[in-house]
Amino acid sequence: MLSIVRALALAAGVIAVTSSPGSAPAQTFPSSRPVTFVVPFAPGGSTDTVARIVAQAAGQPLGVPTVVENRTGGAGVVGWSAVARSVPDGHTLLTLEMSYTIAAGLIPTLPFDAKTSFVQVTTAVENPHVMVVNPKLPANTVAELITLLKANPGKYFFGSGGNGTNTHMGGELFKSLAGVDLVHVPYRGAGAVLQDLVAGQVQVLVTSLPTALPLIQSGQLRALMIAGETRSPVLPDVPSAREAGLPGMVMTFWVGFAVPAATPPAVVERLNRDIRTGLAQPETKKRLAELGMDAVGNTPAQAQALIESEIARWSAIAKAADIKLQ
Repeated sequence: MLSIVRALALAAGVIAVTSSPGSAPAQTFPSSRPVTFVVPFAPGGSTDTVARIVAQAAGQPLGVPTVVENRTGGAGVVGWSAVARSVPDGHTLLTLEMSYTIAAGLIPTLPFDAKTSFVQVTTAVENPHVMVVNPKLPANTVAELITLLKANPGKYFFGSGGNGTNTHMGGELFKSLAGVDLVHVPYRGAGAVLQDLVAGQVQVLVTSLPTALPLIQSGQLRALMIAGETRSPVLPDVPSAREAGLPGMVMTFWVGFAVPAATPPAVVERLNRDIRTGLAQPETKKRLAELGMDAVGNTPAQAQALIESEIARWSAIAKAADIKLQ
């Protein structure tokens, strides 16, 4: 089996052959062509759902059709590379989330510079992660879970959607803060790990709130902690990280949008304005809130600052946990 790094390199090579950079045409933006929101993951996940909500909301102020295109492969690098090499005219946006900033700190062979190959347009939404366990686990609080794990080192398992994913990093952050021996079991995607968590094959998972929310609400999973500064309105009875005794256990799931680095500033400003206009619509806020997400809509500079801080944070955590993608 190819290593993740080699798979990413091969995927990037395909993009390099099939795509070529171009210069932004001298035209008024937007033209009559659709604006495409590229999602580097399969349909149906949280990132894809947000992209579709935002694309629909931004269509009216932009005044042109908007479409979502899923460019999967290479753990996200196929989609990232495709947009990095696309024509920088504002008609192709990249949907970004935290796996991008994690990969930037773990994969030295990315075929682009994670900090400079894109211009950030805005951070669209954010919401905290949540720690969930199998309901049969004899732990109803984070303190009880830590006590259980310390009494049984190496006997319990936390699942993830794969090495280097947000779920992997969340588990490692918990291990570090709690000082526990919890065995990592990587899966190929969120669906597989959730299935085994419900079945009891693994016992602990730290994941984005929208991913776990339906299973929490149905009683198939037990939420022990919101990995955020405050409680979530959709799970008001679940304590925040500070209330649970682990104030450092803060992980924010966010989704933002970016364009190739050579995109004209005026185009970036127009995209920022129209996406923020779409995010401010009551119906958009309602749809996002139902998923446990908060609309953000910040400036390009604020979105860039988030990218850089997230890359620095996850790089440090990966180094401390000796996480390597190979």
